[in-house]
Amino acid sequence: MKVFVIGATGRVGQDLITALTQAGHTVTAGVHTPSKFKQGDLATPVAFDLTAAPATMATILTGYDAVYFVAGSRGRDLLQVEEFGAIKSMQAAEQAGVKRYVMLSSLFATQPEKWAGITSLASLADYNVAKFVADNWLMRNTQLDYTIIQPGTLTETPATGRVTLGVTDGGQNAIPDVAAVLAAVLEQHNTFGQVITMHAGDTPVAEAVANWSQATK
Repeated sequence: MKVFVIGATGRVGQDLITALTQAGHTVTAGVHTPSKFKQGDLATPVAFDLTAAPATMATILTGYDAVYFVAGSRGRDLLQVEEFGAIKSMQAAEQAGVKRYVMLSSLFATQPEKWAGITSLASLADYNVAKFVADNWLMRNTQLDYTIIQPGTLTETPATGRVTLGVTDGGQNAIPDVAAVLAAVLEQHNTFGQVITMHAGDTPVAEAVANWSQATK
């Protein structure tokens, strides 16, 4: 598949590009400054501005089979990146005729009643709100074939290749494992229209994704 990754230079984005190319997909990296992109042997960098109008984004996304949104401002510009930037990219995908859209979100972003009870979320109020708005827009205001991945705390630790999906408590995730799940759901129709929580676990990624069902949501 021809895949466009928005936020390709981030921690998850870099590992996602590796996972997608290893799976045989052709990847374009949507980045702020293409000349600074460091994975040119794996993906083609293209300038992509999340403050642009959806119509402008759509001209770039035309011709792709899928779009990933894994961009993050690390708290510096939550409204323009995590919230409105994400929403505009959804609008752009629809305008461009791209049906498949995979969103990297945050654990329980669509369940605000859980935030206060989990230490790692209680301190991220504004981030949680931005993700809540973006995730709900994707679910309620688009016709995209979406999958929303909601991992717990990201850690810069080696891949384990094993996860638990459909979690109901807090937890941690090695960044490469999150990237592996994001890549694995791309062509798995059982994940379309699904919000999938996750953290580290004991089930191999491919098996966990293949066996995902709405009943475990």
